[in-house]
Amino acid sequence: MTNTSKPATDRIGTEKISTLLFDFSVPAIVGMVVNAVYNIVDRIYVGQGVDPLGIAGITMVMPVMMLMMAASMLIGIGANALFSIHLGEGRRDEVEKIMGHAFTLLFLVPAVVILLSLLFLDTLLRDVLKVSEAVFPYAKTYLRIILYGGVFSAMGPGINHFIRSDGHPRTSMGTQILGAVINIILDPIFIFYLDWGIAGAAWATIISQFISFLWVIYYFNSPWTKLRFHIRSMKLELKLSLRIMAIGFAPFAMQAAIGLVNVVLNRTLDRYGGDMAVTAMGIVYSILVIIIMPLQGLNQGVQPIIGYNYGARKYDRVIKAYKLAVLWATVFVGAGFVLIQGFPRFFIAIFRNEEGDLMYMGIRSLRTCTLLLPIIGFQIISAQFFQALGKPIPGTVLSLSRQILLFIPLVLILPRIFGVYGIFFAMPAADLGASILAGIMIKQELQGLNQLSRTGLAP
Repeated sequence: MTNTSKPATDRIGTEKISTLLFDFSVPAIVGMVVNAVYNIVDRIYVGQGVDPLGIAGITMVMPVMMLMMAASMLIGIGANALFSIHLGEGRRDEVEKIMGHAFTLLFLVPAVVILLSLLFLDTLLRDVLKVSEAVFPYAKTYLRIILYGGVFSAMGPGINHFIRSDGHPRTSMGTQILGAVINIILDPIFIFYLDWGIAGAAWATIISQFISFLWVIYYFNSPWTKLRFHIRSMKLELKLSLRIMAIGFAPFAMQAAIGLVNVVLNRTLDRYGGDMAVTAMGIVYSILVIIIMPLQGLNQGVQPIIGYNYGARKYDRVIKAYKLAVLWATVFVGAGFVLIQGFPRFFIAIFRNEEGDLMYMGIRSLRTCTLLLPIIGFQIISAQFFQALGKPIPGTVLSLSRQILLFIPLVLILPRIFGVYGIFFAMPAADLGASILAGIMIKQELQGLNQLSRTGLAP
């Protein structure tokens, strides 16, 4: 990185879209792939070295962890979208105020979730998440420790978005790699050498997240950027705070919906298939994270390009960036589909390499859940496209369509007909419905942008 007089963001409005998308998205994709490993490495080590029920324990508490992640996305992505639009409009005086508000909100919002979870931990596990007695010790031990460091797990990723939109996507990628590498190193030390078991996996995670947080704070006190966090900017103004959260509500809703879906899903799996079905779905979700996380990286890379050019009224560039992102996303998930359908045993064995009922159920559920994987790239990019334009309502509708409007009803209905495997069939059915809705909404939006491109008017 070099510190020059010309802002790194200026090129977003002039350089070739394909070059920009490559420069911004590849580091983000690499970072998100590493982050995916970051999120599943605990399950791999626990599954291979502790107990398969440990995977079930981590799976059962994932809704709480997703809620904390959703709180981070509500503020981090919302503020980042506003940040990029203001840069495109040339309103640089507002940028540091947005950053300061984001810092305060990234502390306060997750802290509320964490405090409530710790105060009612046993009730949360037994009555809300419906953790079985066999899995309960693993789930409680893991979640309690994760909650201790939850503020840093929200603030680090939330602030890291600004590094990318500041014109330094590779540094943003480095933040994610730093935490993941530390987690991967600490996991075997804590789990095996110190014999801490599932508690070791949790401590490795929160320590690595804390170190990542320290790094992003250092960046904004370094010579690599002119942007700074100022105490005066951290005093909250209601109007700006609500604006940040309104723009960030679509990704927040999507992530929170995933958490709600996991609650319903885990309880239904336990009812129809017991702890083994929960463990199998935990493995399937871990594999899907590897496929989906790069799409989130692609979203992160294209978001400042879309936001900046939309603010600068360069609507033809906005449309081109969106279409190219959809193409890349479809190619990526298509490749994932071929690998998963062709070699499912290989993927299941990463978590538990032994023959038996778990392997059989894991292979069958993995193939079923990914039947329509190639079409989800379009749906995910389209949902985030509206958020990048600063339009939270259509973005929220698309984000919730798959998880709330389609998937939950299907999860509750299909197993009554097809048993436990009906739960797995709910996923491709929801993918199809959500993609059809995305096609209808995105067609209308692109028509409007084409019209604006011809007239050069503000929306």
